[in-house]
Amino acid sequence: MIRIILVEDHTIVRDGLKIILQSNPEFVIAAEAANGQEALKLLKNGVTADVILTDLNMPVMGGLDLAASIAERYPTIRLIVLSGFDNEKFLLQAFKAGAKGYLLKNVQPRELKFAISHVHEGAEYICSELTSRFMHRMLSLPDLRNEAPIDDVKFSDRDIDVLNYLAEGLTNQEIADKLFTSKRTVEGYRENMINRTGVRNTVALIRYAIIHGIIS
Repeated sequence: MIRIILVEDHTIVRDGLKIILQSNPEFVIAAEAANGQEALKLLKNGVTADVILTDLNMPVMGGLDLAASIAERYPTIRLIVLSGFDNEKFLLQAFKAGAKGYLLKNVQPRELKFAISHVHEGAEYICSELTSRFMHRMLSLPDLRNEAPIDDVKFSDRDIDVLNYLAEGLTNQEIADKLFTSKRTVEGYRENMINRTGVRNTVALIRYAIIHGIIS
């Protein structure tokens, strides 16, 4: 038996989720909440749960804050995000906050049930749509085989500032305005980092920085 708390501010969505989940005899809806604060109050008052299925964008307390609170106060409870946000930024934020799964709201009922069972068993899960999208995007990026080892490359604070702005999609001039410097100086930082890391272009440089944990 898997006890689930549903955290979603739209009643009609919660009702739909209940219908889907209750069709599986292994699932029990332990409680419902309209936001993260209500979910924490339920747990404080004695409601027991194995899995929390939560939206991200809710009033009072959203899913990210709830994930962080659950990870800190109730580490045995596995939290899964069910969201309409398909941007990888939100996915990364959710897992960093303590979530163990991330699903889009257009997920098929069969995959939703599988994800809950899978996460309950101790694994982590990202829905198939996002996994497929990320895989194809990674395959389209330049090859990293000619990159220098990370131990041979040092990055200054200003290098990291430039990398973060490049990852956000800013132009050299926009970065220069942010850093109160010249466009030529920013170009110099970028070219220097490309040369030191041995990558082919700016896209590969950003990928290099993400893979090696220089930026997130």
